[in-house]
Amino acid sequence: MSISIGIIREEKQPADKRAAFTPAQCVDLKARYPQLQIFIQSSSDRCFSDELYTKVGVEIKEDLSNCDFLFGIKEVPADKLIANKTYLFFSHTIKKQAHNKDLMHALIEKKIKLIDYETLRWKNGDRILGFGRFAGVVGAYNGLITWGKKHKTFDLKPAYQCSDYAELKRELKKAVLPNIKIILTGNGRVSLGALELLNEAGIKQVTPADILTKIFAEPVFAVLLSENLYERIDGKAYDRSDFHHDPTRYRCVFRYYLPQCDLLINGIYWDEHMDRLFSENDTRLSTFKTKVIADISCDVNGGVPITLKDTKIFDPVFGYDPMSMSMCEPYLDHTIDIMAVGNLPTELPRDASEGFGAMLIEYVLPELLKIESTVIENACICKDGKLTHEYAYLTDYAY
Repeated sequence: MSISIGIIREEKQPADKRAAFTPAQCVDLKARYPQLQIFIQSSSDRCFSDELYTKVGVEIKEDLSNCDFLFGIKEVPADKLIANKTYLFFSHTIKKQAHNKDLMHALIEKKIKLIDYETLRWKNGDRILGFGRFAGVVGAYNGLITWGKKHKTFDLKPAYQCSDYAELKRELKKAVLPNIKIILTGNGRVSLGALELLNEAGIKQVTPADILTKIFAEPVFAVLLSENLYERIDGKAYDRSDFHHDPTRYRCVFRYYLPQCDLLINGIYWDEHMDRLFSENDTRLSTFKTKVIADISCDVNGGVPITLKDTKIFDPVFGYDPMSMSMCEPYLDHTIDIMAVGNLPTELPRDASEGFGAMLIEYVLPELLKIESTVIENACICKDGKLTHEYAYLTDYAY
């Protein structure tokens, strides 16, 4: 039986440069699944040209309404959705994001089956897909760029101007840091990507205890996990499962690290029930040493309370004035400068697309092509004009 997939054009503005599948991966898909047909909408923004796809036998087609599955990256504008189709993309709706409420309504009204990449999970609850690695890589790189600009010591080419990750790594060699202390939070895909970049930069990793107690003659960094950042309010020992079950029982102890943190790279998961890393009042203290924050997690008014907005690739940094507790121009003597780009992986679109497409081919396509798949059904937010049982909590948001 012939099956067809369509790679849609990214219509959300500014248009994302990434693609669900690279031209080379389309070749791989056809070899694995001879019955598979692949079509793609033309795009001048995509990091891979139309010509690269046509050279490997992928047909350019504007009307994808006959395709069985439609693959995108970012949210599809409501007026571009094709009724009664199966879509796969990041919808950013599962937290009832206000800016995507109209999209959620359209998905229901047009009876679309939405399989959200974010909700594709293994049995243990871990996400199958994500661009976290390159969010971490680019976020840490941007943090170093911001440090260099803040202190007028070096200037690196922005990641989006690098042709690929290899060029970024060559550019990284220009970064010459003094004996600063860097703290990286988290241990998920984002933080592992940031860790990878810091290692590429040749920065020495030390323990959390070392960052607190030792003086170094070179730049160093430490990774802080939840167990380093949170303690039970009642004095009992930290318990990971207990913390994730009820984080309100815990308080953040990042304040101990503030006097020793020159650059914070934040990649840790946060939700509204968790204590923040610090308070706005803390930024006024003489012990608040952090002057640059790369907030890769980018939770506005979240774990980093002075992340007051998400920033854009071409204008990635804003300043925060502790005295007025407000945003201002960055790179001033008194400011804390915050990099909070919300779509970091698109700065290295070729590498990010290749990694993402490889995971789609390896883990998702086999499930998608099954007659029945628990993985796919659990990831389906809506179909036939209704929310699925798993996502019934979105009722007041979806209708």
